[in-house]
Amino acid sequence: QVQLVESGGGLVQAGDSLRLSCAASGLTFTNYRMAWFRQAPGKERVFVAAISRSGGSTSFADSVKGRFTISRDNAKSTVSLQMNSLKPEDTAVYYCAARYGDNVGQYNIWGQGTQVTVSS
Repeated sequence: QVQLVESGGGLVQAGDSLRLSCAASGLTFTNYRMAWFRQAPGKERVFVAAISRSGGSTSFADSVKGRFTISRDNAKSTVSLQMNSLKPEDTAVYYCAARYGDNVGQYNIWGQGTQVTVSS
């Protein structure tokens, strides 16, 4: 059974840092490009960051560039999102996602999400 399980969400103040983790199981992790998305209340789910299968290439939404970093540990089948200088507008449910290969395609494996709330 393929599963992505996020952890690390919580309530923090503006300017604080938070690290999200996603543990993958039931798949060959190194075959999958990994990403984080987020969905704020009343809004669509949007892309936050992605990392290639090897970890050698990353991409970020403009809104988080310079504040967030994404990394993966292929030995442990985990992907992490380090979030620094958090802002109230970062408040959302954060989802881990996976898609096969590094070519263009849809993310089709999703975790259940973890809530991040940033107070001002």
